Amino acid sequence: MKKLVFVYICLVMTLFVNAQQRKKVACIGNSITYGYSLPDRNTQSYPAQLQKMLGESYEVSNFGKPGATLLNRGHYPYTQQEEYRKAIDFAGDIVIIHLGINDTDPRNWPNYRDDFVRDYVALINSFRNVNPKVRILIALMTPITDRHPRFLSGTRDWHGEIQLAIENVARYTGVQLINFYTPLHLYPFMLPDAVHPNQEGASIMAQTVYSAITGDYGGLKMSMLYTDNMVLQRDTPLTIQGKANAEEQVTISISNQHLKTKTGLDGKWSIKLRPLKTGGPYTLKIGTANQKLQYNNVLAGEVWLCSGQSNMAFMLKHSSTAKKDIPQATDQQIHLYDMKARWHTDAVEWDATVLGSLNHLQYYRNTEWKTCIPATASDFSAIAYYFGKALRDSLQVPIGLICNAIGGSPIESWVDRSSLEYEFPAILKDWLNNDFIQGWTRERAALNIKKSTDQFQRHPYEPSYLYESGICPLEQYPIKGVVWYQGESNAHNWEAHEKLFKLLVQSWRKKWNDDYLPFYFVQLSGIDRPSWPWFRDSQRRLIEEIPYTGMAVSIDHGDSLNVHPNCKQPIGERLARWALNKTYSRDIIPSGPLFRSAISRGGAVFLSFDYGQGMKSSDGKSLRTFEVAEIEGLYYPAIAEIVGEQVKIRSKEVPKPRYVRYGWQPFTRANLINQVSLPASTFMAEIPVK
Repeated sequence: MKKLVFVYICLVMTLFVNAQQRKKVACIGNSITYGYSLPDRNTQSYPAQLQKMLGESYEVSNFGKPGATLLNRGHYPYTQQEEYRKAIDFAGDIVIIHLGINDTDPRNWPNYRDDFVRDYVALINSFRNVNPKVRILIALMTPITDRHPRFLSGTRDWHGEIQLAIENVARYTGVQLINFYTPLHLYPFMLPDAVHPNQEGASIMAQTVYSAITGDYGGLKMSMLYTDNMVLQRDTPLTIQGKANAEEQVTISISNQHLKTKTGLDGKWSIKLRPLKTGGPYTLKIGTANQKLQYNNVLAGEVWLCSGQSNMAFMLKHSSTAKKDIPQATDQQIHLYDMKARWHTDAVEWDATVLGSLNHLQYYRNTEWKTCIPATASDFSAIAYYFGKALRDSLQVPIGLICNAIGGSPIESWVDRSSLEYEFPAILKDWLNNDFIQGWTRERAALNIKKSTDQFQRHPYEPSYLYESGICPLEQYPIKGVVWYQGESNAHNWEAHEKLFKLLVQSWRKKWNDDYLPFYFVQLSGIDRPSWPWFRDSQRRLIEEIPYTGMAVSIDHGDSLNVHPNCKQPIGERLARWALNKTYSRDIIPSGPLFRSAISRGGAVFLSFDYGQGMKSSDGKSLRTFEVAEIEGLYYPAIAEIVGEQVKIRSKEVPKPRYVRYGWQPFTRANLINQVSLPASTFMAEIPVK
């Protein structure tokens, strides 16, 4: 009996000691922390899931209060609630604070924003007062999606301002800042009511806190682009970055460089290498105490991202010169990274089993860098291949080509979500029934996902989807520039495309932290679609409005019935001309004649062009498709001739011309070229009045 009592006492004491040793974690917040809208908040809220992840050595308590504001003069201050008093009594060893969402209410932020930082600091200090050794982590707020009824009337902007205030609080107080925003922003379907995460979203929050507390970020991880045979950008300080566990030493070696760094509390690390000498092969080694990564046959050369829709995805084996070119496509100094879709956007209903993977951005197949041989080149983008081969022939350096083009994709699917939320929010609304998005695009997407029962089902054509699935994973892998062939799925609305294209270039330059990132694109060719002349002219104007861009004209290789003309070699080489001239400063004419100015004199119009040296007709016949008008919309054919370095046009029907246009047919027979046989672009212009 005494022995049993003794065992019982020992057991109780052991349990007591263990309880005393358990680290107490207090989760402070509003309805999101509380677990509002979850079927079973006691098991599905982020604090409940965090408890399972941390295990028995931690005691996690949920002190979330639905509706609570951080602001003490807000409509429902957290510090006046019973949950706050319980949290103070709990005296946690670790405190996680996620407040601010309810402060976006128009009753709060507009009136009391000046109090926010002071109130947040006071809240932090109140937990430090009851436990001076407490470890405090404050969170950037979870997203509020564009579906929120007050998104445009203030919530979007106030949410962003509060995020900045939270960052200021973290810097001032020295507490650890964690990020609930970024990992959820990519998955709007996880916020069914636009605010509250579902169970999966709460799991992401729990994982974020778990990693922040323990420093466990899953070990050493690199961008998916790090494989054998990769090409690293030459002749520039080279930033290599990745993730590892918190405060872990990372070593990197390549050539004669051996460097070390340490990860931050967020697990991120970055090392800047001295410029690599052109060539190779190199061996890149990256390691931590417990993991070693080695990449072989690494070259240093020129790396380009090749993207867009079907005409960029169009494979070399379908090109008109494939039979001749594929057998010769062997070059150990050209390496290809070919990102292919798991499911093509053909006119079919996708099986229901693929729909969950789509929602989780698992759209691209796994791939790796491969050397250029006939087998790999055959299935690679024809445009990208011819572009890269032209660079290789001219520069005589290794070339790395990354292609992630998706057939049928509209430009809005390639723009980051934040840019659309702030600059073009209308395109996010009910996208399957949104007139900003081309009808064919919406119909094809609806067919592909017809078997889905999820009202928030995603598709590659959805705004931001391909940015999130095909650009974000590249993780700022260093590139020299971008070549782009897209627009067919936006040609119905050139005005919207103009805005979206600017956002695309802006967002990608921001992604790579390079305001000068070259961006060379293909102007749409000719086809019997009425809106295309307007679209082509809009594209021409874009190169005047966006610096460090260039446009390859393709109207001479169009097909009146086929949106996929198979003559790709000239187009890839015309993109290369822009790169060679503008990026590599080679003395080469980058383009055919591009309209510069028009003046009226003696009833005729004299047109001047950039890159117009040696202008002539492509077929030896008279110049054609020039038109003039006195009133916009009433154009008449004009007789055109080359006079010196200008084109002179006139029409008996229009004695006082005010407007001029060229190549203004969907499928055009325009024939103006320059001395290197490059075609002139479609254009429309108003003639200045003297």
